[in-house]
Amino acid sequence: MSENKKHFETEAIRTQSENTQFSEHSVPLYLTSGFVFEDSEEMRASFAEEKQRDLYSRYSNPNVNEFVDKVCKMEGAEAGFAFASGMAAVFSTFATLLDAGDHVVSCSSVFGATHGLFTKYFPKWNIECSYFDIDKVETIESLIQPNTKFIYAETPTNPGVDVLDLEFLSAICKKHNLLLVIDNCFATPYLQQPIKFGADLVIHSATKLMDGQGRVLGGVTVGKKELIREIYLFSRLTGPSMSPFNAWVLSKSLETLAIRVERHCENALKLATFLEAHPKVTWVKYPFLKSHPKHDIAKKQMKMGGSIVAFEVEGGIAGGKAFFDSIKMCSLSANLGDTRTIVTHPASTTHAKVEASVKAAAGITDGMVRCSLGLEHIDDIIADIEQALA
Repeated sequence: MSENKKHFETEAIRTQSENTQFSEHSVPLYLTSGFVFEDSEEMRASFAEEKQRDLYSRYSNPNVNEFVDKVCKMEGAEAGFAFASGMAAVFSTFATLLDAGDHVVSCSSVFGATHGLFTKYFPKWNIECSYFDIDKVETIESLIQPNTKFIYAETPTNPGVDVLDLEFLSAICKKHNLLLVIDNCFATPYLQQPIKFGADLVIHSATKLMDGQGRVLGGVTVGKKELIREIYLFSRLTGPSMSPFNAWVLSKSLETLAIRVERHCENALKLATFLEAHPKVTWVKYPFLKSHPKHDIAKKQMKMGGSIVAFEVEGGIAGGKAFFDSIKMCSLSANLGDTRTIVTHPASTTHAKVEASVKAAAGITDGMVRCSLGLEHIDDIIADIEQALA
């Protein structure tokens, strides 16, 4: 390995903002809204972008810069911008790329809030979206229109844990001169780097595994420098930027991302294997199970299978709620990627108001449970799931 290119774990720990005169070993918090200039010429040159420096924390901040630099190195990206939440990153990225009259092709299995943008708000601005089924990727090209701007997908998907072939999507985008935008939240850059497979932009909800302890909100988009430049200019005006405190927390969290994610994945695979043999479980979906329909693709583009296991309990809505109510140790929450194991019953909670056809397209059945594996001992996690199933 070259002197300038370090391993993932080393970059996560050693990428830091410049120290102040106090030479801190741990980068301090820069809780300031603005920055001071020496004279009028420095201020003029800075705002004219002739001099690179922090101007105002809505634009940039040393803590935010450090967090973004780390994610860019992890993802192999040229540049990035950090946001107040994952959905702020999704919306700001889309709003930057799209004009009135444009069209998007998206996988039907997307996060509920993203689906809401496509179906409730973008139509108000004459922006349309066509969905393709996760199991019918051969239909993607038939959905592309002259005004299509990009293809968007999550992989693995939320909450169905389906997997899309990034190289396949990239080839379609190159053929039709489209951008490829990928939500990499479930995998994290430790397990998967979509840019290596042809993605132009990668989005994360840093609230999830990047934080890893359910403490702060955050989002980040990284990718090609010229695209990030436009996202920066849009966000500089509209103000969805990440706070310095949250950036400081997230940058510290990235130092342990690799070791945490490995334990999450080990626990997830053990739980998935246990559930496959359980008589009250109808099906189990986990990318590194051989039974997963896209197992080969997952093995090609992911280092491990991720922290999320989806499975179906008997009894539909009632069975799902009964399982949910019988949980004793695991947390009942809509979040994921925490040190604590979390179970969610999408059909009665997060997707209760979503039309049946959309739920079906996203792989959400009435008895489906999404389990985000934490860092507890796997025997204790399995014991709680087992007693709830019983």
